[in-house]
Amino acid sequence: MKSIIAMLMLASASIAFAQGVPTIDINPSCRAAAKGSAGMQQDYESCQKSELGAREILVQQWASFLAADRGSCYRLTTTGTPGTYTELLTCLEMKRDARKLPDGATIGQGIGGVR
Repeated sequence: MKSIIAMLMLASASIAFAQGVPTIDINPSCRAAAKGSAGMQQDYESCQKSELGAREILVQQWASFLAADRGSCYRLTTTGTPGTYTELLTCLEMKRDARKLPDGATIGQGIGGVR
């Protein structure tokens, strides 16, 4: 029974991702940023403005990201937290850009690629 419910939830989430950018409640994250809870303080309004800017980029580029990445990144950025549009966008860009790396490329070797 639980597996059927999980499959239905996954299917409905997949349909939602095909329709467009999911709605994320950015208020908890912006309140935390305004309090400095995340290690650095940011004005609440500037946080909101930044998040809405990230959402606008997502709206423009949503169809260009793979559906599997959209679902994976959404789950990753909202598991245990409401998430943010900035986190979602960053995840999607990283997945997209990682695919562009040449086969056998190594990441994190620093300048000069010492092997």
